[in-house]
Amino acid sequence: MLEILGQPGSLSRRAGRRAMLQAGGAGLFGMSLGKVLAAEAAATGVKPRAKSVIFLFLFGGPSQYETFDMKPEAPADIRGPMSPIGCRTPGLRICEHLPKLAEVSDRYCVIRSMTHDFNDHSGGGHYVQTGHRWQVPVGGGFSATPQDWPSIGSVVEHLEQRRAKGARDLPAYAVVPNRLGRLQENGQYVRPGEYGGWLGTSVNPLTTKVDRRGLTDNPYWRDCSDAELRCRIEGLDPVTDDDIARIHRRASLLESFDATRRIVDDTRALELDRIRERALGLVTSPRTRVALDLEREAAAVRESYGRHLFGQACLMARRLVEAGTRFVTVHYDCCDGYSWDSHVHSNDVRQWLLPTFDQALSALLLDLERSGLLNETLVVALGEMGRTAKPTKEWGRNHWSTLFPAVIAGAGVRGGSTWGASDRNGEFPTEHPTSPEDLAATIYAALGIDPETILTMPDGRPVPLSSGKPIEEIFG
Repeated sequence: MLEILGQPGSLSRRAGRRAMLQAGGAGLFGMSLGKVLAAEAAATGVKPRAKSVIFLFLFGGPSQYETFDMKPEAPADIRGPMSPIGCRTPGLRICEHLPKLAEVSDRYCVIRSMTHDFNDHSGGGHYVQTGHRWQVPVGGGFSATPQDWPSIGSVVEHLEQRRAKGARDLPAYAVVPNRLGRLQENGQYVRPGEYGGWLGTSVNPLTTKVDRRGLTDNPYWRDCSDAELRCRIEGLDPVTDDDIARIHRRASLLESFDATRRIVDDTRALELDRIRERALGLVTSPRTRVALDLEREAAAVRESYGRHLFGQACLMARRLVEAGTRFVTVHYDCCDGYSWDSHVHSNDVRQWLLPTFDQALSALLLDLERSGLLNETLVVALGEMGRTAKPTKEWGRNHWSTLFPAVIAGAGVRGGSTWGASDRNGEFPTEHPTSPEDLAATIYAALGIDPETILTMPDGRPVPLSSGKPIEEIFG
């Protein structure tokens, strides 16, 4: 079993002798997570800026040239068909199809120097959501494995489970509107990066499920009805009050078989207990059901986000955070096989992808600001890679993980700013290269979790949460 915070080998390397002695004197197995975190915070000075994170993952790889790092001075065969516009950030020009984000750029920072060398969708997706390279080589697989690194959200879920010590009625970690890959082709890909991996399935996210009308339908690009947006929890059918009463009766019956069930391996039994308790708490939880009920929102608010799937999923993320969820991932999935992965042309980027992203993210930032939540919510938006300088015939672009942008806002991030820069042709970072490790470390630190906290892998090997360096300079 994994050991983290409150188990042997779990304290940060930087925790200091005094904190270690305090932990040892108290008996580490019996020490509460709160006391461990307090001891570590006293020794390391890690203080939370954010209570929650909303992580917008634009799967497929948005082009830097058509979003936040346009190169109008580059040669004509590189700069692309879209024009730049000014925004509220000095010296920054963004795509003409992001006018709403141009108006609110004083609320966010653009990282223009994200970079890694895993030029693959599944591996890149794993990398940016966990802060660790995928153990599967480039081209060696598409779907998640039990050996994957735990997502940042799963680590947060694990810490919250240890803090709560029992069933909770709201997830610490949620994924909306679907697991990544569910709306791709026939849903055969279970893309890696969002799961507990070797940390265990008990810390997988609560994941909602929104269907599409058919294999050619893309709900990200059209208005969705209320019926379509009545989200269900993946793996659980919708429940009524009568269902809830029946579930509780069944749970009590299962408890009567506890002694027999304990014949199996104790570790596995403990894992099954955690999964069962969590599922029971969530499926019967009024708080979870209310947070997922978009029909409780004012019509004007829903319209501001857009009635398309991405906009409504961003609104759902705000509702979950407002209710107390610590980490919410919103997937902008690739229903048609391309979407942000725009190899063939840039028509969909111009017509659908940029406008829906523009509307949803700008509305999310303004909505969080109005409610006062932006001060305590870190918002991160990015893909797993960028695109090549040299286009295809119709201005499609191929994979290029060496440079891509990210947007980061809230929780003290200095709005109207940029971090990093790229060369004249938009191919390589020239200032402050920022790795997925650095991004993960920044997120952990913002949540008050020391990135150097040690995990123990199933084989006994100690590893830090992140080997990256938090980007302290982007915070005010």
